[in-house]
Amino acid sequence: MEGSGIAKSSVAVLGIDLGKNSCSLVGFDPAGTVVLRRRARRDTIVGLTAKLPACVVAMEACCGAHHLGRLLAAQGHTIRLMSPEYAKAKKNDDRDAEAIAEAATRPTMRFVPLKAPDQLDMQSLHRVRSRLVSMRTMLMNQLRAILLERGLVFPQGRRKFETAVGILVTDPQAQIGARIQALVAEIREEWASLDGRIEALDREFVAHARADEAARRLVSISGVGPMTATALRAAVDDGSAFASARDLPAWLGLVPRQHTTGGKPKLLGISKRGNAYLRGLFIHGARAALASLSKVEDATGRWLRSLLECTPVGPKIAV
Repeated sequence: MEGSGIAKSSVAVLGIDLGKNSCSLVGFDPAGTVVLRRRARRDTIVGLTAKLPACVVAMEACCGAHHLGRLLAAQGHTIRLMSPEYAKAKKNDDRDAEAIAEAATRPTMRFVPLKAPDQLDMQSLHRVRSRLVSMRTMLMNQLRAILLERGLVFPQGRRKFETAVGILVTDPQAQIGARIQALVAEIREEWASLDGRIEALDREFVAHARADEAARRLVSISGVGPMTATALRAAVDDGSAFASARDLPAWLGLVPRQHTTGGKPKLLGISKRGNAYLRGLFIHGARAALASLSKVEDATGRWLRSLLECTPVGPKIAV
């Protein structure tokens, strides 16, 4: 342990590189000198920090950081979470902890607010739903491939395909063989099970959106439904971390990238940085709203129609 002769009271900033089992800790004094460097098991960190006076504790906003941050905040420490991209230097645990502590002292560093338990719960529900949807898509694609090998081609669209498969598994004249017909029925049952789990989560999102005042306000926006509202609340809470409303789309990667040379800016495609899941929900919601709002005879409808007509990529620009 480096700085073992240094009083623990001299630690002003503590950087922690979180690992699944083992963590690296580096402490700086007010002058920025390393006075503490050690390894510790993850389950002993709360006990170690309890022996320190109130200081700044910096961590990457990774899995488990919000939970640990709340525990350390209860001890009186100031928690600063940051995106890993701002803290990573070289892939070495001790260097990472030192880089995290150093980054926490930068005046221009942007930090990630601690998430409340209900935010983490809602975030987990959305992640599970996303996985279930991916599994359902995988089953559908596999089923299409199996049937295509037997010369059966079905129209695009989940509902049409679902109806066609339902007829196929009960058709005694189906020209696919008894074993494959039974296999298709098994896959269809698995598909139906996933549908049920996804629908149960959707009902939970709707109930939460109705019970939460902020989510109700979000749902009142065209193109924003219960899923988008609850996902946004889980990600940014009340949005107080953003200095202005324009910072949110930039954080989601929905603003154009910019390349400037010689004082002449050139706008490129959207940056696609940040929360890809939330960005996708907003884009899908905007597409749905575009179809209906562009037909309305008001200022918004006329503006959207002008965007749709201006270029071949008008729909993308409008979204």
